[in-house]
Amino acid sequence: MQHIIDRFISYVTIDTESDPTSETTPSTEKQWNLANLLVDELRRIGMQDVTIDENAYIMATLPSNVAHEVPTIGFVSHFDTSPDFTGANVKPQIVPNYDGKDIVLNAEQNIVLSPDYFDDLLLYKGNTLITTDGTTLLGADDKAGICEIVSAMEYLINHPEIKHGKIRVGFTPDEEIGRGAHKFDVEKFGADWAYTMDGSQVGELEYENFNAAGAVVTIKGKIVHPGYAKGKMINSMLIANEFIAALPSNEIPQETTGREGFYHLHTMNGKVEETTLQYIIRDHDKDKFEARKVLMQQIATDINEKHATDPISVEIKDQYYNMKEKVEPVFHIVEIAEEAMKSLGITPLIKPIRGGTDGSQLSFMGLPCPNIFAGGHNFHGRYEYVPVESIQSAIDVIVKITELTALKYAK
Repeated sequence: MQHIIDRFISYVTIDTESDPTSETTPSTEKQWNLANLLVDELRRIGMQDVTIDENAYIMATLPSNVAHEVPTIGFVSHFDTSPDFTGANVKPQIVPNYDGKDIVLNAEQNIVLSPDYFDDLLLYKGNTLITTDGTTLLGADDKAGICEIVSAMEYLINHPEIKHGKIRVGFTPDEEIGRGAHKFDVEKFGADWAYTMDGSQVGELEYENFNAAGAVVTIKGKIVHPGYAKGKMINSMLIANEFIAALPSNEIPQETTGREGFYHLHTMNGKVEETTLQYIIRDHDKDKFEARKVLMQQIATDINEKHATDPISVEIKDQYYNMKEKVEPVFHIVEIAEEAMKSLGITPLIKPIRGGTDGSQLSFMGLPCPNIFAGGHNFHGRYEYVPVESIQSAIDVIVKITELTALKYAK
């Protein structure tokens, strides 16, 4: 277990925060620090054909150790962390034999990780937890996934008695800003199918995700001295408030669950003369997804008709789509993962992802790619944690998937 802890901590203490405003790949230079470390580590544990390209996409191979033909399967994770909360100077804390009580992350700032608020903690009584110190995120999304893939490959290399076909692993930058798969060379990767290790709770197995778009709403106003503003000033912030209020108030992240979609206003910048609103639009159902985009445009049209100056413009860009339609035709790849979990005594939790992974884009690029748990909770913030036992369970699932796949294709 200590080996796993040490490996995971070596990853999360390297700052790899991505930057949505950057046009480079990777979006931040510091992502190269972990990328280069991973290349060295993959070579050190005995992986073959280890490559890293000019955009920091890493691929490596574990050759088959069976004589019969087996489909090539892949495992994918990303090494960047979310720009929503700082990933610099991560100081992980180890909580052995968790007792089910409050965990003081930072006494000085009175930051407490409590099961009264985060009741999932109670699932892990007796486990060893890795938490933040309350001032940064942890980076289990998705450095836990990387740790699991590397550790599983190392285990298979050290245990050649476990029979498996050819395995490919891939690590990507910039997943947290929606670009993780943009420059992923599916043909070079050469897998028949793959799994992203990027879920949360033990047992999660997901092959449905949101259809996703981003929207930028720009509202133009006119600035005039407030003492002489009557009939002249146009306050863009007040018009922005009209737009916000026109959207369904209950269709927001904190009011929805399961397959329910939402509009999420995540950034607002405004002055009298100009205000910008940045939204993400999400829905599992393709028709409802399209209807959400139409509604945003219609609201803008209605407000523009009310205000003769046409102050609002809306730019919407699709980001990714529900991978269900690409995975269902090859559903046996989900069934293999489900069987692997059951054989290890893990109850599969098959449910839609309320988000997206590299797997959703990769599936539409020709690489069907369901998502498997990586074990972390409360991603993208100071309350993030991961049980070490969950990381070990994910390692075991990867190993078992490779073993079952080889067995199913034995002649």
